[in-house]
Amino acid sequence: MGLGRNFRRWGMWAFIAVMVLSPHAASADTITPERITAALSKLEALAEGVVADGGVPGLAIGVVHGDKVVFVKGFGHREAGKPEAVDADTVFQIASLSKPVSATIVAALVSEGIVSWDAKIVDLDPAFRLSEPYPTSELTVRDLFSHRSGLPGTAGDDLEDIGYDRAEILRRLRFVSPSSSFRAGYSYSNFGLTEGAVAAAKPTGKPWEEIAEEKLYRPLGMASTSSRHSDFIKHANRAALHVKIDGVWAAKVKRDPDAQAPAGGVSSTVRDLSQWVRLVLGNGVYAGETLIKADALDQTHVPLMARGRNPVSGGQSFYGLGWNVEFGRHGLSWGHAGAFSVGARTLVTLFPEEKLGIVIVANAFSTGVPEGLSESFADLIFDGKVEKDWVKAWDDTYASLFGPAVAAAKATYAAPPSPARPAGPASAYKGRYFNDFIGDAVVSGEGDGLVLKVGPGGARSYSLEHFDRDMFLTYPDAETPDAPSGVSFVLGPNGKASAMTVEFLDGNHLGTLARVGD
Repeated sequence: MGLGRNFRRWGMWAFIAVMVLSPHAASADTITPERITAALSKLEALAEGVVADGGVPGLAIGVVHGDKVVFVKGFGHREAGKPEAVDADTVFQIASLSKPVSATIVAALVSEGIVSWDAKIVDLDPAFRLSEPYPTSELTVRDLFSHRSGLPGTAGDDLEDIGYDRAEILRRLRFVSPSSSFRAGYSYSNFGLTEGAVAAAKPTGKPWEEIAEEKLYRPLGMASTSSRHSDFIKHANRAALHVKIDGVWAAKVKRDPDAQAPAGGVSSTVRDLSQWVRLVLGNGVYAGETLIKADALDQTHVPLMARGRNPVSGGQSFYGLGWNVEFGRHGLSWGHAGAFSVGARTLVTLFPEEKLGIVIVANAFSTGVPEGLSESFADLIFDGKVEKDWVKAWDDTYASLFGPAVAAAKATYAAPPSPARPAGPASAYKGRYFNDFIGDAVVSGEGDGLVLKVGPGGARSYSLEHFDRDMFLTYPDAETPDAPSGVSFVLGPNGKASAMTVEFLDGNHLGTLARVGD
């Protein structure tokens, strides 16, 4: 699965070996209309139960079989504690489900001969740089859409968090050291894929958002779908984002993902997304018309990078171009998950051999509800019964992924040393700091305390609480307001800080800034 902030090229023999070893899927002939109807009835009951039990405040589901949308429905509420219901036309932020949508848009450009999957980024967008010359000169659209550029997975996410726009984030990726050799490792990168999409659109002379409308949303009649956040907030019928606070779902945080729109910034409805699923299952044919040539679209589903096994179902999983390609309990599937840690969960799963697809969008994080419902639906379709409580299995997986991280952050700074060493005078820490990646950071006084300001023009402000000597704490994550992060200073011979390390910006070892000026 792939998460928004918000898992390597295989030869044909490996591809065949996996297909031979994968479980035998039911043939398309066995998926009768009667079986579909029975499965949908039980899926609907499962969804209603999940919402009634508080699994999520609201969700919506779309199902496609053959070239027909056979189910679209909403469940629960757009915002917890308010009466407005989710329906098939409620607009959700779909997070990283944007990635396969964007891969389809690039496939349309490839189909028209505007760009190639193997076009070099240096030719499309000459200003873009990786940290090393050789990968920069060889990097292609295919590399970025399969997450094999060498960019670390979180590269740029931290800059987005502190307010930088897309152009500036992409420019600063040149300062990030690779996490693996070029094309040798898989590292899921929001801003890597974003650069791939933006570069692919360059030959048109139009912005990505306009190309997305022109090549996909308008031709499919996806009138409620956009890659602009401003369009999302114009909809009255839109879902809020939810996180759990003291065990209760609360709509506390909003998310503007425009900087990484191709990777995580699409908003849509299950009615609209079902039309996209029709196109993909139809190999580029929609309503009898070829909108994307099959050879351009087929490339997105070639397994290029190994992701290991599905953490719950155990199937072998690979990444193509914006798509997970999995050989699991029910044979070949294509899919992608999405999440915003501030309150969104989404999923699409397609069984291409059976021309069957399901898309699920939910307005909460963390939850395994989309995967749980999708797995249950697949069991009903292929086996006639649900094997296990898949919602619980996936809920437990998400809890194991994200709970310990928050607990560890709290434990690290659970209590200062006793006795804590006193801080130096405020003047020791106040001043301007800089590095090429983060840019300017200013520490100033506010009342009796210190404040750190980072981002363009000091866009983000963080209060600093003294912890021990030259270590301070701040609380940067809105969705985990009680999870601390350290800000440490190194004092020079003159008694003033010569450098500062901001832990929440140091994921790629670029969080240390040197004092400048005085």
